[in-house]
Amino acid sequence: MTTRNFAVLYLILACCFSLARAAESDSRSAELDTIVEEWFEASLELNPLRATFLGDKRYNDRLANYLGSEHRAASAALDRDYLRRIETIDPEQLGRHDRLTWQTFKLTLESNLEIAEFPGHLLAINQFYSFANDFAQLGSGTSAHTFASEQDYLDFLSRIDGFVVLADQAITNMRVGMDRNVTQPRVLMERVVGQLAALDADFPDSVFYAPIENFPEDMAAAVRERLAEDFAQAYRDKLRPAYQRLHDFIRDDYLPRARAGVGLFELPRGEDWYATLVRHTTTTDLTPAEIHQIGLREVESIHEEMRQVMEEVEFEGELAEFFDYVKTEPSFYYDEPEQLIEGYQAMSNHVQSLASELFETFPKSEFEVRAVEAYREASAADGSYQSGTPDGSRPGVFFANTYDVGSRPKWEMESLFLHEAIPGHHYQISLQRELEELPSVRRFGGYTAFVEGWGLYSESLGKELGLYTDPYQYFGALNAELWRAIRLVVDTGLHSMGWTREDVLAYMFENSASGEASAVSEAERYIAIPSQALAYKIGELKIRELRTRAETALGENFDVREFHTQVLMDGALPLSLLEAKIDAWIESK
Repeated sequence: MTTRNFAVLYLILACCFSLARAAESDSRSAELDTIVEEWFEASLELNPLRATFLGDKRYNDRLANYLGSEHRAASAALDRDYLRRIETIDPEQLGRHDRLTWQTFKLTLESNLEIAEFPGHLLAINQFYSFANDFAQLGSGTSAHTFASEQDYLDFLSRIDGFVVLADQAITNMRVGMDRNVTQPRVLMERVVGQLAALDADFPDSVFYAPIENFPEDMAAAVRERLAEDFAQAYRDKLRPAYQRLHDFIRDDYLPRARAGVGLFELPRGEDWYATLVRHTTTTDLTPAEIHQIGLREVESIHEEMRQVMEEVEFEGELAEFFDYVKTEPSFYYDEPEQLIEGYQAMSNHVQSLASELFETFPKSEFEVRAVEAYREASAADGSYQSGTPDGSRPGVFFANTYDVGSRPKWEMESLFLHEAIPGHHYQISLQRELEELPSVRRFGGYTAFVEGWGLYSESLGKELGLYTDPYQYFGALNAELWRAIRLVVDTGLHSMGWTREDVLAYMFENSASGEASAVSEAERYIAIPSQALAYKIGELKIRELRTRAETALGENFDVREFHTQVLMDGALPLSLLEAKIDAWIESK
């Protein structure tokens, strides 16, 4: 064979081999798509409320008994089955996009199964994660379950049956927890008793009466009358008694047996439980002790920046005295709850007009500001975000807490809005859900360290956006960042180092400008949901590190708008995968 003929043959064989590999890759990609979509569909059926929040009404007549052994076994079996199936695919045979899907999906399943090994179902309710509060918000018509048609009303009547089952299951589980010494801290359950008591009212005065007061205008009178009767009967005979059983059980039986301590380490296998949650929440291998030290360093660094603000405003005194001043100066607070809401509404319009300075991609979803509902405001955070639906039928909502408005300083407003709303959670979550090319598991999934890390990183963009022109607003941003650094210290202190609630409050008051109401609700939040508070600062530090790396490597070619697109437009990723993605982008530039 001549050299020329050999070369031609080589090229033909190489081409055939390349086509075969491409065909195999396409086949694996299609198999991957099938697996992740099948799992996502099955998970929605198992968790119908999640479908509702995504705007999917197929399961709106159901409420899962997620605390029950049958549901928990089905969830674990689903995850084990699909983990086995995903492991039959070699990720090296996939393209970049599909490899990200494979990696994130596998991590999700492994995390689900690992956390399910611990008895979280015995800690059925607390003041922060409360299915009782969630159902009240759902039934008020202000949340994801809409009341726009007769079928919507019938679906909710069916969901009431599901709530009764769930409430009784919670009581059963908590009784088992009492026998096994797996109980919630007493201080948290005292809050729950108050929340449940606030929901107990005659039907016309109940939050569940709101859909009857707000029937759709085009609904026939006969249908309205029938539904009003059915809702009144369901509330009287089923829903209110279920709430009362839950309230009375916790008040009379559970509270006396609830633990005086507050740390997760006190529970059986508590140290392992907390370490597992830390890995899952941060998507890192950092230990609680390492995170504690990071927190201490960050607190000191932020204190130094605060002292520079003190110099700028010509405040004479120590940092602790400055904290007292900003907490007590009357001009820093509104007199009426309505003023706080109006302030955030004006801020919303202003920030949206500035966003194009740092962003090139914007969500289509609408957005609005609302006050936290009265029945949950006493224990709610200063601000929170509820995502809208991908089809735009429900807007994203920033909930501002107007409870005890005299403890909600004006100087925290800009940073809080940037985090919870624009360009924080509203941008990140809405953009992710509008990425129709992503598989559902990535489009509607995510990792807390990315989501909350992006929120805190968004706070740091204030000066670049043209905000924080008032030194006190910048102090508010530093104080908000300080909170996240403090969280690293106190969350790990609480759940792995033996800190008490009083230790946490003392550390907060000594190191921040927090008012008492905010400090108490924050401290009790960390007690209620161990490790979640670590996500903010750990995620923000990684995103900031990646931006600095890109700025250094690219120099004048660095475009912050393009960087933000790169961070956001693959959905919420584990931090290690985000780092690999940004490194590859830098290399490509």
